[in-house]
Amino acid sequence: MAEETDQVLDAVGPRLRALRRQRELTLAEVSAATGTSESTLSRLESGGRRPTLELLLPLARVYGVPLDDLVGAPRTGDPRIHLKPIHRLGMTFIPLTRRAGGVQAFKMLIPSRPQPAEPTPKTHGGYEWVYVLNGQLRLLVGDRDLVLSPGDAAEFDTALPHWLGSADGRSVETLVLFGPQGERAHVRTRTTR
Repeated sequence: MAEETDQVLDAVGPRLRALRRQRELTLAEVSAATGTSESTLSRLESGGRRPTLELLLPLARVYGVPLDDLVGAPRTGDPRIHLKPIHRLGMTFIPLTRRAGGVQAFKMLIPSRPQPAEPTPKTHGGYEWVYVLNGQLRLLVGDRDLVLSPGDAAEFDTALPHWLGSADGRSVETLVLFGPQGERAHVRTRTTR
């Protein structure tokens, strides 16, 4: 068992170095993002320092990968995403992705209810793409007040004041892609000749 653990831990360093290089980051940039010294990061990558959970968790966040990927844990074989709804601001968000970091996908459900007299737009970091599946979505972004119908999509920088709700008081279903670092959704259409 100890030999197997040693093999797993020995493989962490090369994985960390490969991830850092794939993302074109320097040790200094990773150090600034994680709060871990450059020398510690260098020793982790070279195998001179044993990885600990305290060191790996911030690295997994910075690289946008699950902790399992850093240690080479075997896949469970179950590709299903276990949907655990998140209730926030009177809406239900059902996660459709389980990857840490990067663009996240959600099904967003807005229940039927009377519209607020005065919507209160909020801001936060990131970029959002919304596709309406069912219902009439009212979307306030900056000084724009829009109504989106099924099949309509919108994308916006969430640093702009924004608010989403029902346009007619009935329930709304949407798909939402959210990128915390400003990643934008790219829709490509195939051209015909």
